[in-house]
Amino acid sequence: MRIAVLGGTRFIGRALVSEFVEAGHEILVVHRGRHEPEEFPEVQHLHTDRRELDRHRDSLASFAPDAVADLSAMTEDDANRALGVFRQVRAVVASSIDVYRAFSSVWNGSMTDAVPLTEESELRSGPPPDAAVPDGWDFDAASYEKIEVERAYLRHGAVVCRLPMVYGEHDYKRRESFVLDRLRAGRTRIPIASGNWLWSRGYATEIARGIRLALESDESGELFNLAEESCAPIALWMKTIAAAADATVELVRVPDELLPEDLQIAGSIPQHWLVDSSKARERLGWIHADPVGCVHRSVRWHLSHAPVTETRDFSEDDRALDGL
Repeated sequence: MRIAVLGGTRFIGRALVSEFVEAGHEILVVHRGRHEPEEFPEVQHLHTDRRELDRHRDSLASFAPDAVADLSAMTEDDANRALGVFRQVRAVVASSIDVYRAFSSVWNGSMTDAVPLTEESELRSGPPPDAAVPDGWDFDAASYEKIEVERAYLRHGAVVCRLPMVYGEHDYKRRESFVLDRLRAGRTRIPIASGNWLWSRGYATEIARGIRLALESDESGELFNLAEESCAPIALWMKTIAAAADATVELVRVPDELLPEDLQIAGSIPQHWLVDSSKARERLGWIHADPVGCVHRSVRWHLSHAPVTETRDFSEDDRALDGL
């Protein structure tokens, strides 16, 4: 197929472009040109802000896409602009498990939903509680709403892939850094509280394969959760990260109120944020690889691509540990 990818040069998109190319598809990556990566597959590029897609109808028509994979739709306007240009082609869009009511419950400390969450589980009735613009993005945080993105694409007959927390190579959010930064600083003890929270995760390469399978399938107007089948609690995930870094750390139990901000996920969180991906396994034939091996590959990459930053201050860790 000839596939236009909206966004595709930084993290998940980069993995997806590689996945498409390896599967033999011809790709046009539509992006702003702000993150031109090295060692990128040989594909066509169109540099534009997605808000100006309409100005490039001729270029897009000359590529003649059979399908579009939208990884950067953050608002209803984003979705409608893309659908206004890609009217008659198959589409898949990346959404988020933050659409579920359980996400709001995580933030407000309540417990509302049984887990795992399925594609039919209750959605949020209000805006996402942590709306923010990640580094490198320029959408209006007040307009962010994946629920509206989903609705627009579903009306088009597209396939929606709800993504969990995604980790892996080229992750600019550095999801494992709350452990790796401490290991680099020589820390051997890390404060946690209960550490038993379940938060669905997925390895970028595996998530990209799931999106590819969704686009190649005959499914139409369907929702699919994509996440690891087995989910380690946060404390066990931390131990897995440390083991992948060939390090041994002691996770020390402290009261929740003593936890540093970046370790709040190891606190006592009553609502789990765990999704069921059995529909994707049954309908798409997608099975996530062993999470332990995926974490190992991710950690080894991040260790060899350490960020150039000032030394972090871990005095809050010391206060929590001394508070015992």
